[in-house]
Amino acid sequence: MRSVKSLLSVFLLLTSFHLHADEPPAEAYLIQPGDILRITVWKEEDLQREVIVRPDGMISFPLVGELAGAGQPVSGLRAQIEARLEKYIPDPVVSVDVGELRGNTVYVIGKVNRPGAFPVTRNVDVMQALSMAGGMGTYAAANKIRILRRQGGELRAIPFEYGEIEKGENLEQNIVLQPGDVVVVP
Repeated sequence: MRSVKSLLSVFLLLTSFHLHADEPPAEAYLIQPGDILRITVWKEEDLQREVIVRPDGMISFPLVGELAGAGQPVSGLRAQIEARLEKYIPDPVVSVDVGELRGNTVYVIGKVNRPGAFPVTRNVDVMQALSMAGGMGTYAAANKIRILRRQGGELRAIPFEYGEIEKGENLEQNIVLQPGDVVVVP
C-alpha cells in the first residue's frame, strides 16, 4: 500500500510539473534587440540557425518568415515558430535558446571611473550599475544623477540622489534598470 501512495505522489508531482512546463516564470527573461538566438527544429537539419534580434525587434527564420522576437519570453517565441511551421511539418518540435545576451545592456556615462556599456545577465539596479562602472569620480555631482529611459518613443529622465541612498533614505529611487537605460553622472 505504501508503494502505491509513493507512486501516486510521484505521478501527481510529474503531472503538476507538466501542466505548468510551458508557462514562463513570473519574471522570465524577455528577448531584447541584439540578442543572438539559436533556433533548432528536431529532425530538420536545414532548420537550425543562429539569428540576431534586429533593432526593430524582429527575427527571420526559414518557412516562418518575419516574427516579433523582442519583448516576449523564449517560450512565447518558440510557440509562435511551432504554430507557423505546422503548415509544413507535422507536430514540429522547436528549441529556442538565447545564445548571447547582447541586447540586455545598460550604459553608465559621465564622471565615473570606468564609463561604458555593461551587458547584464540579471536584474541590475542603479547602485549596482555605478559599482560596475568603478564608482563615481572625485568631482561627480552625486545628487544630480539621472537615468535616461526611452519608453514609447519618448525619452524621460529619472532623478537619482546618491546622498539619500547613502543615508538609507528614499530607497525606492534605486530602481532596477531596463535594457538600454543610461545612467548619467554629471
